[in-house]
Amino acid sequence: MSKNKQQINPDLEEYTKEQLASRKNFSLKRLFNYAIVHWPWFILSFLLIVLTTASTLIQPRIIQVLIDKDISILISDYESQVVKDIALISGAKKALFYLFTVIITFIGTYLQAYILNSTGQKILLNIRQNLYEHILKLPVSFFDRYPIGSLVTRVTNDTETLNEMFTSVFSSVLRNAFTLVGIIISMFLLDVKIAIRILVVLPILIIISLVFRNVMQKIYFAQRRLLSIINTKLSENISGMRTIQIFNQEKQISEEFDEVNQEYLILSEKEVRNFAIYRPAIEMIRSFVIAALLWFGGLRNLEGVLTFGILNAFIDYIQRFFNPILELAETYNIIQSAVTSTSRIFHLLDEPEETSGGKIAIPDKTLRGEIEFKNVWFAYNDSEWILKDVSFKIEAGQFVAFVGATGAGKSTIMNLLMRFYDIQKGQILLDGRDIKKYKITDLRQSIGVVQQDVFLYSGLVIDNITLKRENVSSRDGRKAAEIVNANSFICELPNQYNQHITERGSTLSVGERQLLSFARTLATKPTLLILDEATANIDTETEALIQDAIRNMANKRTMLAVAHRISTIADADKIIVLHKGRIAEQGTKDELLAHAGLFSILYKLQYERTE
Repeated sequence: MSKNKQQINPDLEEYTKEQLASRKNFSLKRLFNYAIVHWPWFILSFLLIVLTTASTLIQPRIIQVLIDKDISILISDYESQVVKDIALISGAKKALFYLFTVIITFIGTYLQAYILNSTGQKILLNIRQNLYEHILKLPVSFFDRYPIGSLVTRVTNDTETLNEMFTSVFSSVLRNAFTLVGIIISMFLLDVKIAIRILVVLPILIIISLVFRNVMQKIYFAQRRLLSIINTKLSENISGMRTIQIFNQEKQISEEFDEVNQEYLILSEKEVRNFAIYRPAIEMIRSFVIAALLWFGGLRNLEGVLTFGILNAFIDYIQRFFNPILELAETYNIIQSAVTSTSRIFHLLDEPEETSGGKIAIPDKTLRGEIEFKNVWFAYNDSEWILKDVSFKIEAGQFVAFVGATGAGKSTIMNLLMRFYDIQKGQILLDGRDIKKYKITDLRQSIGVVQQDVFLYSGLVIDNITLKRENVSSRDGRKAAEIVNANSFICELPNQYNQHITERGSTLSVGERQLLSFARTLATKPTLLILDEATANIDTETEALIQDAIRNMANKRTMLAVAHRISTIADADKIIVLHKGRIAEQGTKDELLAHAGLFSILYKLQYERTE
């Protein structure tokens, strides 16, 4: 087994466990809750299917009567001309009636297909919208463990598969079921003995179809599993293309993707092989039945027991009898696809949404910004504590910085203040109240966060600052850009604030993207400001420009900063030093340097490197 194969298999195993769990929770009732509001259209489609099926099944009967009664008279040498003229008129009427059934079938099939496809798209719209809205309400912790490619598959591929369920599957199952029942009844009405002999092959057909179904079910399940992994790899690799090219990993990434792709190809080939076996097997049985009918029916015709019209009708019905069986077997593949997709969608919809928080609202600009951590313990994974018995207090209006080695828990404190995660032990107070008592929407509207990793959307510069928020005008966005000194480089763009930028702002420098992030946060005039390594990617010149902005922002609000650059937080009222999840020391810059502790060591190391 290759190295890449070893990397792929754990993903497949994890995916398999997830899908098996979701399939156990599959509920057809939940799926059809989306369809029940459209029941009049489904009833109309049902009636059209019955009408078209009946008009189709009556056609062999028309031909049979035409042959046995009218054509037999016309070719007879013993009938008078008057009788032949009557037979000719009767035959013409039957031909017109046959044409009428063809027209009815065409119109009915068209209307039924149009109605089902239109209704299916409306159902799909609701499912996709509900799914997307649910994803927006999921907690950040969910996205830490769920591949983005799998989410894209849920919203796109899986919902589209459901469209086939409500359109082709619904009509196909009903039409084929009615057709089979109608054909069996019609054959018994024509000749009971021949009908019984024909139905002897039915158990053989059922056994072959069941074996085919079981094999295809396993293949399809594995295909969906690999397709999800392919989408995940595509999403990750395209997003990280810059890193791939920097480290010359194109060949390795291509080989890894090719291995998964080859596995998908192998499964697709198995699917094709099984279809290639199944269809000829059914066709062989059909040919055998027709040959036996011609022999047995031909003998009875020679004996004068069976008319030629009835024999022809039986041949026609047998041709039609095997088509629904083939279609039902192939439709089962779509049904399995829909079951799997439905299970995956509801599995995602069953993920608990982020809590709305407490009941205490935060009126605009009323948050003072007093923060207190009391004996806080927190772990992303059970027992792997990131914060250990952390306690500190920040007065309203203070500028407090957090420093420490990577993994010390600095950014975790910021995430806890935003309630992206909840603590396991202790208490976090904001303005003297437990943070869990505030409404999360109000809490986050009152806190502005500038992150190290900036995400810019494809669109206008001004839209990336305002994010089209109702409480942020274009004027607010421009003013915020001026405060953080982003206005200078924006005005140098060809269309300035109306300049279109690509996804993630790939046409802008790292520093320019970070300045836009500053402006985006300040545009809402937050009471509490968090800078999470916000100046890590800014050059020295840009950092100098933003220092004055930071000082101005800190004058009227509480500001927390996580920074490795000590120069960024030199003016902080308090510096809290974290080490392995605990507070090592805290105080002003001068106090900590005088203490000659961990901060002093970090300070010396940084400035020695600078020199």
